[in-house]
Amino acid sequence: MCEEPLKRVCPTCNSEHAIKNGSTHNGKPKYQCKICSRQFVIGATKTTVLKETKQLIDRLLLERISLRGIARVAQVSWSWLQDYVNQKLAQTPRQVEALAKTLGKLLIECDEMWSFVDCKKNEVYIWLAIDRKSRKIVGCFVGDRTRKSARKLWASLPEIYQQRAFAYTDFWQAYKTVIPPKRHKAVAKETGLTNHIERLNNTFRQRVSRLVRESLSFSKKLNNHIGAVWYFIHGYNTELDRI
Repeated sequence: MCEEPLKRVCPTCNSEHAIKNGSTHNGKPKYQCKICSRQFVIGATKTTVLKETKQLIDRLLLERISLRGIARVAQVSWSWLQDYVNQKLAQTPRQVEALAKTLGKLLIECDEMWSFVDCKKNEVYIWLAIDRKSRKIVGCFVGDRTRKSARKLWASLPEIYQQRAFAYTDFWQAYKTVIPPKRHKAVAKETGLTNHIERLNNTFRQRVSRLVRESLSFSKKLNNHIGAVWYFIHGYNTELDRI
């Protein structure tokens, strides 16, 4: 006894007026509704990803694990995870939250960290500023290694830091032309005055897989690279709030 073929019923408008429109990556035929133009697959097995699974993925994105590794751990499809992560990174704010009014002297350390997008010839530098007392990241810009990028880093700082903070940096000339001279001092690594920002660079490479120098987990698009950096910054600062 033969089973009756499944009807081509549109899941959106319930119309049976559908035509064949190619096939999926695993060979299932796709159909398109002639009424509402919805594309669909008969007998689709797609399942909804649970909220708990998404929360697990959000936490795993803050650790040194590739997206394919996350897909295996969370037991979700690679294509779904890629779309989910791309949307999350695109929605991540590109600035730190406004800090409460701070009393006393403000000290920050600044540095730039090498990375790349798509290939190592396409160099991208991550400029960071960290508050020495709270250890929080208070400024960031992702770009090249020019004076313009140094200016963007300074502009990313909350206003109170731009007005009052004293900055320690290395001897890269771009800092000298951007930070007010009376509130800037270039120092060598041996002085220990930039130890915190140097340690932070190491933390980035230890926990953000796409920043590991020898790794297959690299960014192919600049927007995703920037989004991943800012996603980690917000997660890092939140962790410090819990301490």
